[in-house]
Order: sequence, then structure tokens, then C-alpha cells
Amino acid sequence: MLLIEDDHRLANLLASRLQREGFDATPCFTGSDGLEQASTGMFDLAVMDVMLPGMDGIALTEALRARGIQLPILMLTAKDTVDDRVTGLRSGADDYLVKRFAFAELLPRIEALTRRFGRDHRLTCGSVTLDPLSRRVTVEDRDIELTAKEFDLLECLMRNAGRVLTRTELKEYVWDFSFDAQTKVVDLYVHYLRKKLGDTANVIETVRGVGYVVGR
Repeated sequence: MLLIEDDHRLANLLASRLQREGFDATPCFTGSDGLEQASTGMFDLAVMDVMLPGMDGIALTEALRARGIQLPILMLTAKDTVDDRVTGLRSGADDYLVKRFAFAELLPRIEALTRRFGRDHRLTCGSVTLDPLSRRVTVEDRDIELTAKEFDLLECLMRNAGRVLTRTELKEYVWDFSFDAQTKVVDLYVHYLRKKLGDTANVIETVRGVGYVVGR
């Protein structure tokens, strides 16, 4: 889940509470960063404030929908008039919650969006199926045990099926921008993935001098 909120204290508090409820919540603090992160295909849901620096939540939602990104969006805002709610929903948001809200109300709304959209979020490439919600990977109905980073790397590749991702892109998507390591960490984890995928390892194709792709 992507949490876009410019109030750092609130964002970190919500992320902590959501993680205790079993959600993987990643905070970011500006509309432009939110657009970049949400466009990666790495998230199943976005919870965003309307009032964001640089690009507000309405413009961000419209930009995502214009790109064809159907990521479920729950808007958080202090604006509580009917017109404000209509504007948010017409921009492409799926739900709208007025601040100040109780966490007890936020949680079931997130769970409802997860149920509503989750069935369509399984990713398949050949005989490999990845379920982002249960974080389960199967090959011909056989469970494959992956570490957290192996799973994230495979999910990133499968969400971008048909698109060649550079090693730098994969490192930034999976290990984030602040992770100080050479891009060879990507090659190492692709090796781990291929070993665990066994006979289906060729689902991950190497593009020499560039990076990796699945489903091409």
C-alpha cells in the first residue's frame, strides 16, 4: 500500500498502525513522489491526502487515471462539503474519508477496497502465479518459498510484464532510492529467483547490457 501524506508525523503513525494490522504501508510526502511511486505498479492501493505540495491529490489521481493506472485510491481530506467529495470521486478516487477520522473507520474502508479489487490483482506469467495480497507464489499450483526481496523483485517484473526494466530501475523500485548498493545486487537476486523457480526460471529473460524482462 502507498500512503501519500505531507504530514510526516501522521504518515508515519498511519504506516505503523497499518503495518500492525498486516498491511505493507510505504509512506511518501509529495504529490510528485506519489505519482512516481504509484506508476511503478508495485502497489495494490493508495491512501492519499488531497492537500499535497507540488501536485495535489485531485491532480495526482487524474494523472494516474490518464495513464491508465487503475490503482484503487482512498482520499483523505479536511474538505467536507458535498462538492468537495464529488470532485474527489469524479477525479477517479474510489473512496473519500474526511479528517479527522478514527483509525477504526479507516481500516474497514481499506479492507473493503482490498476485497473489492483484490480478486483482479493476481499476476500470471506462463505457469508462474503471484498473489500480492497473500504474498504467495505458485508454479503449477506448487508453492514457491521466497524471501521478502525476492518476492518484491518478482512482483515488480510481473507487474511490468513486457517492459524491459534496467538494473537501476529494479534496484530503486525494490530496495528504494536510499539503499546504498551497486546494481549487481539485482543480478544476485535474479539468480536466487531463477534457482527457486527451477524449470520455469526462463520466465525471467536477461536483456544484455540493459536489465531484465518477463512476458515478452
